Amino acid sequence: MLFRTLDGVAVAGKRVLLRADLNVPMHDGKIADLTRIERLSPTIRELSAAGAKVIVCSHFDRPKGKRVPEMSLAPVATALGQVLGKHVVFADDCVGVIAQQAIERLADGDVLVLENTRFHPGEEKNDSSFAAELAKLADIYVNDAFSAAHRAHASTEGVAHLLPAYAGRLMQAELEALGKALSHPERPVMAIVGGAKVSTKLALLGHLVSKVDVLVIGGAMANTFLAAQGFNVGKSLQEAELHATAVEILASAKTAGCEIVLPTDAVVATEFKPNPATQVVAVSAVPADAMILDVGPVSMAALIARLGQIKTLVWNGPLGAFETPPFQAGTVALAHAVADATVAGKLLSVAGGGDTVSALRHAGVVEKMSYVSTAGGAFLEWLEGKTLPGVAALDA
Repeated sequence: MLFRTLDGVAVAGKRVLLRADLNVPMHDGKIADLTRIERLSPTIRELSAAGAKVIVCSHFDRPKGKRVPEMSLAPVATALGQVLGKHVVFADDCVGVIAQQAIERLADGDVLVLENTRFHPGEEKNDSSFAAELAKLADIYVNDAFSAAHRAHASTEGVAHLLPAYAGRLMQAELEALGKALSHPERPVMAIVGGAKVSTKLALLGHLVSKVDVLVIGGAMANTFLAAQGFNVGKSLQEAELHATAVEILASAKTAGCEIVLPTDAVVATEFKPNPATQVVAVSAVPADAMILDVGPVSMAALIARLGQIKTLVWNGPLGAFETPPFQAGTVALAHAVADATVAGKLLSVAGGGDTVSALRHAGVVEKMSYVSTAGGAFLEWLEGKTLPGVAALDA
């Protein structure tokens, strides 16, 4: 899609309302991970250096339209200042007199963080009057929160129709990466979809079979597909009620010319706990009292070899129960192979989803991938082919 970017936009002396995603993980009042703040900082630095008054708004957690002190963005504003290396002002509300007065005191280049937008019920309802209150604060709207773009809320969608609206640099990078991966990719294209349940990714699988050349199904999802084809998967996690659906997906893929790849061997154990006794078996020989917990070495070697024929890779979901050792081995081995091919310039690799990001961090390869999305639900909905309201509002 075509969308408006900040290229050529004159922001000097202008009030710029920047929709960020400052919904960072917080433990005991301290921010546990600065990734989202760090990824936002280039847009803020660019706007500030160009002389804009930067007004940052965001949601945080789920206060359900009420003021909840422990869900205040005040500590996040402090952390943003530390990342930027400059003072960041905080306003105790995101609309009304308090916000307006804070903005009036800003000099060109200053940065202000407004209080949690979800302290107001009009935010999640996409209330037009609340969107209008936000629009009063600024001359220009910039959305840099792809991770919240699947929600039609006042600060992500409503206000974009009331001010000149543009994508921030983080939003732009996300959209360009996803466009290269699925909208106009270099072929052959492979998608790897893992995780626990087919039921949570039906729309994704249904969309991808018409978009990619090879679809690798891993994790416990693969068990459902194996069982649907008559394999005995023992005590493995699987969804018996979705066997018919799995068969339909296999048929749709065949019609679309998409090759489905399932594991041919697996690492199994009779107990799901850290470091139990394990064995490697063919998927046709899973013991009745065992469960599949990771992809096997033969399957992994074949998959890694297959990467040499692939130009574009989209990855969502681990191949095994990676949080529990030793069942991270398959996912980590694949992560290193994908990273090596990416660094060598042989592969465009785009990955996303909470578990996927965690697995890539565990493998130490996040910085070696072409793009890693931290957007979660928005990333998944984009892969499913859905229109994201916050993105559609930036349509050029």
